[in-house]
Amino acid sequence: MITWMQRHKKWLIITIWISTIAFIGAGFVGWGQYSYGDKAGAIAKVGEIEISQGELQKSYANLYKKYNQIFQGNFDKEKAKQFGLQKQALQQLIQQALLLNLAKSYDLQINDEELRQALRKLNYFFKDGLFNKERYKTVLSQNGLSTKEFEASLRRDLLIQKTLKLLPVEVSKNEIDILETMVNIADKINYKILTQESIEVNTSDTLLKPYWEKQKQHFLSDISYDVEYIKQSPLAKKYDTKTLTSYYKDNKTHFKDADGKIIPFKEAKEAITKELNAKATKKQALHTYIAFKKGDLPTDISKKSITISKKSNPFNAQILSKIGKLSIDSPYMKPVLINGVYHTFKLMKINPALTKSFTEAKAEVLSMYTATMKERKIQELANASVETFSGTDTPFITLKDTKKIADLSETEASEFLQNLFSSEKKRSYITLNSGKIVLYSILEQKLLTNTQKDLNSSLMKLKSDIFNQGLIKNLQNKYQTEIFIQGL
Repeated sequence: MITWMQRHKKWLIITIWISTIAFIGAGFVGWGQYSYGDKAGAIAKVGEIEISQGELQKSYANLYKKYNQIFQGNFDKEKAKQFGLQKQALQQLIQQALLLNLAKSYDLQINDEELRQALRKLNYFFKDGLFNKERYKTVLSQNGLSTKEFEASLRRDLLIQKTLKLLPVEVSKNEIDILETMVNIADKINYKILTQESIEVNTSDTLLKPYWEKQKQHFLSDISYDVEYIKQSPLAKKYDTKTLTSYYKDNKTHFKDADGKIIPFKEAKEAITKELNAKATKKQALHTYIAFKKGDLPTDISKKSITISKKSNPFNAQILSKIGKLSIDSPYMKPVLINGVYHTFKLMKINPALTKSFTEAKAEVLSMYTATMKERKIQELANASVETFSGTDTPFITLKDTKKIADLSETEASEFLQNLFSSEKKRSYITLNSGKIVLYSILEQKLLTNTQKDLNSSLMKLKSDIFNQGLIKNLQNKYQTEIFIQGL
C-alpha cells in the first residue's frame, strides 16, 4: 500500500493542490461585500435582473477601497485601469445577478423579520453590546449610505445566501479517508543543504568582458525626458459671508465632525474657505494650462526645464509614468498636484535608452554574472554529490513537519516537503526558490495513524468553492447576459 502511494502520491498531491490553487486564483465572489444604488440607467441585464450605473459605481468604489488598503494607500486610477477594476466590479455584479435570477426561479424572498434578525447580528451597529438604531443611522451616514440602500443590499445578500443553502455540498467518509491517508504518509530521510554562499566565483575582467559582450543588450541606460513645466501655487483668497453661506448650503455634507454630524456654519467657515480656495486653485491651473498650450503664458509665469529619468526624478514614479505616455505630437500634460502645488508639464525631447559601455555596466554585469555562475556551480555540485552525500537523518516526517528540517526557514521547509512528497525518486535533490538545494535520500516510509480533526471542514470548504464555480458557469448558460456599455 505504502509503495503504491509513494509511486502515485505525486499525482494525488498535485490534484489536491491544483484544485486549491484554482479556487484561489479564480477569486470566487464574497457575497455581501457590495451594495446596490438606486440610480437609473441600466448598464447590463442578466436574465430578468438589471444592473444600474449606480450599482457599478458603488461596486467599483468598494473594490478601489480594498485595493488601496492592500497597496497601503498607493493605489491610483492608473493602477485601477491596469487591474481592469471596472471590469472586475461589473463581473462581480453579474455573478450576483445570476444567483438572484436563480432565487427568483425558486420564488425565494427575504421577509422583514429575517432582515431585522440579520441587522441585529451586525456588531458594527452595536452600542453597549446591543444593536443601536442611532448608531446604525450614524454609521451608514458616515459611509454615504441611506438605510433604504443598505437594507436593499442586505436583503439581496441574504437572498443569495438562502439560495446557496438549498444546494448543499456533502463530504463522504471515503473522500476524508483518502485525504487523511495522503497527509499521514511519513518519510524518514537523510538530507544535506547546499547554499550559494559557499560557492566561490572568479570575477576578473577577463571573464566578465566576454559575458558582457554576449549580454550587453540587457545593460541599457534609462530612457530620459527633457521637459518644461510651470507651477500654480495654492491661492489664498478671502470670501464674503454671502459666498461662504451659499457654498455651505449647497455642500454642507462635506463638513462633518468625527461622529458624522454636519458642522454648524460658524465652525465650518475655515474649512469652507479652504475648499473654495482648492477649487479656485485648480481652476486657475487649468486656465494657465490652456495658455501654456497656446503659447500665450502671462509674463509673470516662468517655465523651468529639467531632464528626468527613473534614476533622476525629483517628482515621483507616477509623474514619470505619465510623462512617458506623452509624445512630441501631443506633449502637454494637464495640471497634476505634487506636494500641494499644481504642475503642468510639456515634453520637449525623448532621449532613448543606449547600450552602456563595459565600465558603465560593470556593477550590473558583476551582479548578474556572479548570480548566474553560482546557480550553475551549485547545480553541478548537486549533480556530482547526490549519489554519495551523507547528511542529517530526520525522524518520520509529514507535510506539516516544517520545524523538523533544520537550517531552513519555515517557508523553505514547506516548499521542500511539498516537493519531497510529490517526487517519485528515492534519492535526488530539490532546488528551492531561495537558491538553496536540498539533497535527500528516503531511508524508510510508513503510514501514520493520526486523526486529522480539521480535514472535514477543509475538504468541505474546497468542495463548496469548486461547486460554486461550477454553479456560476451553469447559470451563465441558463441566463443571458447583455452589457450595454462599451469596453467591458
